[in-house]
Amino acid sequence: MACYQNILAIPASRQDRPGVAHLTVDQTRQLLAAPDRSTRAGRRDATLLATLYDTAARVQELADLTVRDIRLDHPAMAALTGKGSKTRHIPIDDNTTTLLDAYLAEQQLDRSGSEDHPVFFNHHRAKLSRGGIAWILRKYQARTTDPALANARLSPHILRHTRAMHLYDSGVPLPYIRDILGDVDLSTTEIYARASTEAKRKALEAVHADIVTADRPEWNQNPELLTWLASL
Repeated sequence: MACYQNILAIPASRQDRPGVAHLTVDQTRQLLAAPDRSTRAGRRDATLLATLYDTAARVQELADLTVRDIRLDHPAMAALTGKGSKTRHIPIDDNTTTLLDAYLAEQQLDRSGSEDHPVFFNHHRAKLSRGGIAWILRKYQARTTDPALANARLSPHILRHTRAMHLYDSGVPLPYIRDILGDVDLSTTEIYARASTEAKRKALEAVHADIVTADRPEWNQNPELLTWLASL
């Protein structure tokens, strides 16, 4: 027992916390716009990606989503059932609501008796698997023109991180983000506060922004003088 206690008393080595992999707003916009919405499959995939991002759902939560879990009447929301069979209700924005409304109508899932049908399904009308959703995401990643996005190791969970980072950068309080993500402990959600350079930049800019000035001497603002000095 004394030996075990000595081992437990050894302090753990400190390790750098890994960064939170996420997409920028422009990269996310490009990814969600990649599906060809003139085709039936493209409209399904566009709706799937928009729902995955907008709800910050875990990939299994999206796979398990049924028609009864979607409410399109104002205020629109999705009921996600996560770990421990706990259900949380996530607001859906207007654009995603429009996509879902058109998609459900096109797939004839807005009719009575379709309440338990999966929202996103394959050719056999069985719900998509986690691997199937990840494949759809990577398919459209490969069609993007941003080299950093096209070569990134992208997964549905990174899209979840992306939504959380965008919410935090927009000023949404951490407790609200925790509830949207379905995290049990707020400390889990705090990784976005530590990783957000945008939030840090805004905070620094708000602190006595007039201490450092951008004033330059008059000679430094004279183009003719600067050209003459450069020719010497």
